[in-house]
Formats: sequence, structure tokens, C-alpha cells
Amino acid sequence: MKVRRSRLALGVLLVAAVAGAQPLFTDALPPEEFAARRARVVQQIGDAAAIVIGTTELASYHKFRQNNQFFYLTGVEVPRAILVIDGKAKRSTLFVLPRDERAERSEGPTLVPGPEAARITGIEDVKARAEFAAALIQLATEGRVLYLPHRPEALGAGTPGYSNSHEQKSLADPWDGRTSGEKVFIEKVKTQAASSEIKDLDPILDAMRLIKSPREIALIREATRIAGLAQMDVMRSAQPGMYEYELEAIADYVFKKHNAQDIGYFALVASGTNAAYPHYHAAQSQTKDGQLVLIDYAPDFKYYTSDVTRMFPINGTFSAEQKELYGIYLKLYQALMTSIKPNVAPREILKDAAVKMDAVLASFTFTNPKIKAAAERFVQGYRSSRGNSLGHMVGMEVHDVNPPYDMLKPGMIFTIEPALTIPEDRVYVRLEDAILITEIGYENLSGFVPVEIADIEKLMAEAGFAESERKKISNEERGTRNR
Repeated sequence: MKVRRSRLALGVLLVAAVAGAQPLFTDALPPEEFAARRARVVQQIGDAAAIVIGTTELASYHKFRQNNQFFYLTGVEVPRAILVIDGKAKRSTLFVLPRDERAERSEGPTLVPGPEAARITGIEDVKARAEFAAALIQLATEGRVLYLPHRPEALGAGTPGYSNSHEQKSLADPWDGRTSGEKVFIEKVKTQAASSEIKDLDPILDAMRLIKSPREIALIREATRIAGLAQMDVMRSAQPGMYEYELEAIADYVFKKHNAQDIGYFALVASGTNAAYPHYHAAQSQTKDGQLVLIDYAPDFKYYTSDVTRMFPINGTFSAEQKELYGIYLKLYQALMTSIKPNVAPREILKDAAVKMDAVLASFTFTNPKIKAAAERFVQGYRSSRGNSLGHMVGMEVHDVNPPYDMLKPGMIFTIEPALTIPEDRVYVRLEDAILITEIGYENLSGFVPVEIADIEKLMAEAGFAESERKKISNEERGTRNR
């Protein structure tokens, strides 16, 4: 009898531990932040209704992660949920699956229909998913316009561009033909609500997501800080002969150490000429003395990410030629940075930067004609640019939503990542920083990660995580031999 009671007590403790470790609602942002977003949707849609579906459970033992559009409006992290924002009633209803006691015994509590879920999430009504059909029929009976996301969902390490490309390739594949869950859902809604006009909700949400709130900025700042710490420890640990995947593993450790839920995108760790592939991610090459290494990597931290790139010499010291190559690139890169300002069109910033870059070229001492030619091509690209972008937006996705805009506004976060190349020699140099536009200028969120030659060499002279591990293993081996 005592044994049984002990086992029961242990079971209760285990359940309590799981419950304490698995919150029922995200801690990334408070309920009022999501409520304010839904209120903005109501302002945009009038008497219409917006319907958004969450992602499904996974067919694998990966941690569940909600899709970005659904999370943006709810913060709810349970599978197969449906959100209805009623513009006429100015209230929202969340439809979720009923309680699965077997799953809860295995994985911990989850959000279930009822007033407690409404209190936790800040959503006015939380009902059983089975009730959604009746709600949809009622909206159709009233002849309501229905706004639904049309773009395929973006999950962890996803982007709008990759989601769209994947769907298009699957549709074009004669042995596949799959469409997105969003397209399937739209067709099912059309069947049940044939009299309702269906409109695309994505442009409304994308315009909202373009300008980040203070709380969103804090999350991206933390994702950037973690990315920078990881890259700095990679530089400290780097030595000739290490494989690219070893350097990637060091960054992965730092991500996990700081509670990142996953990666924001696959790691780009490229040594030598591998860097000439802008999205190289095989990470199988062994580094060689004298090579430059590019690392471009950031985590997914509470549904927000960043994008940071640095280059460093694997042996810790820039050669004379590397100093010339990297040195002129850095000066041109920094010239661009000094031109960034709020309430100005990017095309005007590019023109201003080109003038400054011409001055840099005129004052720089070149010894290698190929490097000089590459630098001149680089500047010519800015001088002749007709675009209105400095880089790509960053937010919930590394290549975040990019709705039309004319000027840079406070709250926008984007990267600059121009590349200087010598194609015939497969030489490629690139840095990348996350830039936050403010009321008075901009903040380089990743500016704490060294870019100056002397600062990189100083950092690389410090002991890193990998070096500490090597010393630990060496000491253990010596201890074993001495026993």
C-alpha cells in the first residue's frame, strides 16, 4: 500500500512539473498586444469577418510551432485552431479541439474550450472546433464578406517567398500536385458560404507587420543579441582544420543556451570559395589555414528572428591581401550606413551613399587591381540602382513580409547585406546587420558584433567555447593516462 501511494505521489509530482513547464498561452507577448492587433483588423474590414486557421499537429517528434499569421493575431499555440474576427460585432471567437486527456497525460495540459481559455488568451469566446461550421453558415446567411489568408503558411525558418515557391513547385510537379492548406480551406469555406465574397487578408496583416511595436522590437533585439553572441563565440573558437559543421554546432549551443526555440534559418557557414554561394549551407568542408569564413545565422526566439553576417580569418589573422579586400569593403559598407535615416526613400539613401563611396574609392590605396575593379563595380551598382530597397525586412521571418512602402518609417527593421565579389576567383565578401529605424535616425541592433579588422583579431585571440572543451578533454585524457 505504501508503495502504491509513493508511486501515486510521484505521478502527481511529474504532472505538476509538466504543467509548470508548459504554459497554456505564449509568454512572448501579453494578451493585450494580440487584442490590439485584432482591433486593428476590425478597423480594416468593417462589417466583414476575418477567418484564420492555425497549423496542424506535426507528423514527427518536433516541437509544435504555430504558423506566423495565426500566432500574430492570437499567441495561441495549439494545433488545428480557427480564429474568427467579427468586424460587425467587434469581437473574436477562437475554435479549438476538445480536451484530449490521453495527450495531456503524456505531454501536459493544453488549451481547451471554455471561459478559462478566454481569460487566458484575452479572446472573447473560446469554443469547441466542432461549432465553427455553424458560425460560418451564420456569417454566410448574413451575406458577410470573408477575409482569409491566401498565402501558404510560414512556420519555423519559413518565409513568404519560400512558402509560395514550395506551393508553386508542388502544383507544377506531375507526381505531386499538392496545394497549400490555406487554398484547401478557402475552397471549403466557399462551399459552405457560396454567397459570401472571399477577400485576401494577407495584405492587411502584412501592412500591420511592417512596423514593429516596442514589444516586437524587444524580441528582435534579443534574437539579434543571441545571434551576435553565437557568432562571436564561433570566432573565438575557430581554428584551421575545423569543419564548417563544428562551427555551426557552437552557434547552435549558444542559441539553446539562451532559450531560442529553434533556428531562424539554416546556418550559412562557408569557408573559402564556398562563400561565393550566397545560401551555401552544406557545412561539410574542412577549413584550411589562410581562408576567410562567412557565418550568417540567427535563432527563432519566441517567434521572432534576426539576420546577422560576419566574416573572419580562420587562423585569427587577416593576411595583407585579405586586409585590402575586406578593408575596402568595410569602408564602403560603413559609407552606406552613414546615409540611412528615417522618413527618406531608400532610393535617395542609395544615391547619397554612392557619392560617399566615390570618395572612399578615391582615398583608398589599392595594390591589387582585381580588388580595385571589384570595388568599382560595387560602387557602380549603387550609382546605377533604380530600386527602392536597402535590403530585406526582418521580423517573424528572416525575409519578412514586404508590403509596398515609399519611405523608411520608425519601427521598420531590415538588413543591409551588399556583397563585393571577384567572380572569376570565387571571391565573395559580405557583412549583414539588422537596422531599426527610429524617430531620430537608426539603431544597428547587431552593431556590438565586431567588424573592424583589429577588433576581430582581438576577439579571436580570446578562448572560446570549443577551446574550453578541447582543454577539458585534454585534461581528462591526461588524468586517464596518469591513473
